[in-house]
Amino acid sequence: CTGVFLRVGMADLLLSDELPADLLPMKHRLTPKFYEARKKMVAFIQQDVLPNKEEWHRQRAELEKAVDHPTQAPLPAMHYELQKKAKERGLFNFFLPEICQLSCSEYAPLQEILGACPEANQAMNCMAPDTGNMEVLEKYGNEAQKKQWLEPLLAGEIRSAFAMTEPGVASSDATNISTRIEKVGNEYLVNGHKCWISGAIRPECKVFVLLGRTSNEGPVHGRFSMILVPRDAPGVTILRPMAVFGHEHDHAEILFKDVRVPVTNLLLGEGRGFEIAQGRLGPGRLHHCMRTIGQAETALGAMLHRASSRKAFGKLLIERDQIRERIGEFRMELTACRQLCYLAAAVADDQGWKAAAPFVSMIKVQAPRVALRIIDESMQVHGAHGLGQDSKLSDEYANVRHVRFADGPDAVHLQTVAKWEMKRAPSVLAKEISGVNPNIEKYGMFKHVAKL
Repeated sequence: CTGVFLRVGMADLLLSDELPADLLPMKHRLTPKFYEARKKMVAFIQQDVLPNKEEWHRQRAELEKAVDHPTQAPLPAMHYELQKKAKERGLFNFFLPEICQLSCSEYAPLQEILGACPEANQAMNCMAPDTGNMEVLEKYGNEAQKKQWLEPLLAGEIRSAFAMTEPGVASSDATNISTRIEKVGNEYLVNGHKCWISGAIRPECKVFVLLGRTSNEGPVHGRFSMILVPRDAPGVTILRPMAVFGHEHDHAEILFKDVRVPVTNLLLGEGRGFEIAQGRLGPGRLHHCMRTIGQAETALGAMLHRASSRKAFGKLLIERDQIRERIGEFRMELTACRQLCYLAAAVADDQGWKAAAPFVSMIKVQAPRVALRIIDESMQVHGAHGLGQDSKLSDEYANVRHVRFADGPDAVHLQTVAKWEMKRAPSVLAKEISGVNPNIEKYGMFKHVAKL
């Protein structure tokens, strides 16, 4: 949420009365509610968030001094002030279709703005992993679960975490998950070891949505379930914060040792964990990608700003051909990424998330790849300053780099795309282009070779 982005990006793309060129192919999908929502969101950022951003971080820094580790610091008072303003503007819980009343195609471009301004995203209660967890509770939770956990989450009073990844198995294949959920009387006994559980350390986190194994028999994907585990339940131990590039963040390693929770905490029913997970992950992955594009946009804006204000060997950096070539390449790559995001959103709107899965996988791989290239080159243009504490670029790089793992690593998504592609039979034209050596049949020396 930088001044550079406001000048270079938001002024051009968001504050103009004209539709940004990147959205023209989607114009027929945009309703008056989209334009109204975009105006409200930009006004919120300009009038409420940016003027108070410095105070937000000053308060946060003071709170971090009072705890043993920065991840244990509560949200600053300014967060709740901004939260109140977001509610007044009708932007709170804006990720919910019932609140925003937008299609996927309309919501996706707005996520880019929130990626560029995380303070706004947080104030609007649109932060992962809470958004996905709230969607799970809304769609699959019973009335008691909604009353206990969904209502305070929707009110912004508490936060949550999604406990899936484990350190002792390859968690990219979720059928490897080993955490046990065993029914004992009117309770479930949870035993397992989780890691990289985002948002679990912060004091506002009060509940985990945990994926574990309720059976070792039957169809593989029917052996897993999801259950709600209170963070303060006896047997839950936060072992340590995990470090990203050597800096500890709010990604926790957690031990669940003989944790007892009521049977009523189970979501949907035994063996329904994968069903819930698929319903949760589709929208979240697309939103991750659009926020990542927003971060890439700020990095490109920062690169332009730096290149326009630094002179070397008699020329401004912006006058150098190699800098201009990179700027041109990055603009093309960002534009292509946006269109792929919009395509995934359009397919989700028209055909559902299952049909959109290969397109979501495509952009889940491509968006962070492109963003990382842009951020890395922006750091290069900034020189050593781009690596230091006076620039946010290194933080952006670390954040985007983890997206290549979050909600499935690149390799898994590439497999999804490849399997989808392989289902498509080669066309007559494709076979013609491939061609056949006519001498194989003419001389008949391969008749004994089995055909594929």
